[in-house]
Amino acid sequence: MDLYDVMRTTAAVREYTGDPLPDDVLERILDNARFAPSGGNRQGNRVVAVRDPRTREALIECAVPGTKRYIAQLRSGESPWNPLHPCGVDEQTIAAVHVPDRSPLRSAEVVLVVCVDLGVVAAFDQHLDRVGLISGASIYPFVWNILLAARNEGYGGVLTTAAVADEPRVRELLGIPGNYAVAALLPLGKPVRQPRKLTRRPVAQIATKERFDGDPLGI
Repeated sequence: MDLYDVMRTTAAVREYTGDPLPDDVLERILDNARFAPSGGNRQGNRVVAVRDPRTREALIECAVPGTKRYIAQLRSGESPWNPLHPCGVDEQTIAAVHVPDRSPLRSAEVVLVVCVDLGVVAAFDQHLDRVGLISGASIYPFVWNILLAARNEGYGGVLTTAAVADEPRVRELLGIPGNYAVAALLPLGKPVRQPRKLTRRPVAQIATKERFDGDPLGI
């Protein structure tokens, strides 16, 4: 596929046909995705490819508490898991939330657990009085490359992070060393339907000239 076509049609895919995703195709996806940039080219990325149904069910269980809070906050009009706006929903309400059984972690052909070695990331924002973001530059380009490569191969997936709220349990389940952080869980499979055109805000609404309050770019 043309690069721009891939970029414009890589949607969040949560429903899959059940068609196989062979190991050789998965290896080709990762073989191309690995050329993503990372801080200092340290390449601290690691991937655990999970196909075993029992392990995936355990990963779903890890994601349930975080998902319950997410749903409860949405229903209360809050911005879920936002560090600037603490959760105002009580624990009893969160616990009562029903999480739908239909999970892409269950129906996908494989779940990729993407990790990053914290010993090689450069967190330039570690002393700032805000949530740290910069170390993600060492892993999320790789995560996105996986989704782009999967799309190019006719497959799809979605970047999920709810299970990271219970990261110690995920690490224990998969034998992940303590110096590694879990960055994402990527279920991959053949999409039931693949959008041909995504909707996003125009450039003029997201880019300005010279300053944050500068003139819109593209006008």
